[in-house]
Amino acid sequence: MSKTPAQRARKHGAAAVPMNQATARTPQRAQGNANLILIAASVATAFLFAYFHLLTLNQMTQLSGGLAMPDSLYGGFDPAYVESVRHAMNADALGQLQFVHKTAGTLFPLIFAFTAMTLVATQVARKPLRWALWAPPMLFAIVQLWANVAIDTMLGAATLTEGAVTLASVLVVLSWVLLALSLAGIVVALVLGRRRRRPVRPRPVQPSPVPRTGGDPVQ
Repeated sequence: MSKTPAQRARKHGAAAVPMNQATARTPQRAQGNANLILIAASVATAFLFAYFHLLTLNQMTQLSGGLAMPDSLYGGFDPAYVESVRHAMNADALGQLQFVHKTAGTLFPLIFAFTAMTLVATQVARKPLRWALWAPPMLFAIVQLWANVAIDTMLGAATLTEGAVTLASVLVVLSWVLLALSLAGIVVALVLGRRRRRPVRPRPVQPSPVPRTGGDPVQ
């Protein structure tokens, strides 16, 4: 009758229990897996940013008479500018902008927040600092999604109100500020992680002085 691994371990010790070295989880392997996830997420984030801000929103200017979309105006906008965009864009153009907001405009902030928070978690050990660096990307995702809805509501409203313009403008400016803070936090996390992994050089041991046991030699 064959014995279970637990029974063999109690009888013969830990050496009797077979171990699959190929599946053993080591800190180095876990770090390697985290790095692969971060690389893939970073590539996806960069692609979505380029697709959303540099490609799609730039192409939308062809449907607005050359006017930039409110998402791209990091300095904000006023009712006069929004009214010009509303008059230049027809229902089909507004529908395309709404579709962009629901696809790339939604995926980019979510994947960026995930990437930034994962990177901070792997590089920063202290919890208070980790939470401080997590705050900007989390808030960025929330504000960016809210800004998408505010812009669509503002452009598609039957009557433009100053309150709707102010809300959308503040959200857009705040989203760009939070994006910049998130990028700065990523740099801080990378610097701290590099310092933490830097090997500590052992301090040289100073030889202790030999105590004098005898008196002065007799002349």
